[in-house]
Amino acid sequence: MPRSIRLEYPEAFYHVMARGNRRERIFTDDVDRRFFLKALGEACERTGWRVHAWVLMGNHYHCLIETPEPNLVAGMQWLQNTYTRRFNTRE
Repeated sequence: MPRSIRLEYPEAFYHVMARGNRRERIFTDDVDRRFFLKALGEACERTGWRVHAWVLMGNHYHCLIETPEPNLVAGMQWLQNTYTRRFNTRE
């Protein structure tokens, strides 16, 4: 069953999280964590997001994001795709 459509609002706060496939690790070391934080910073530049908090675990992450524009889905697609490509290229 597909996920229902996410409603997006300007000036909204979202708790977002993502986990690796089959709960596999998405951060193997500090280099991966720096890659992710760089990509998150780039996503903020592209979207205008403000990140208020984050935690990076071995197989997932959580972020508290404020979106000035209703662009959470587009920004998350860019972030996930960019980090995944960088992670897979590194290995």
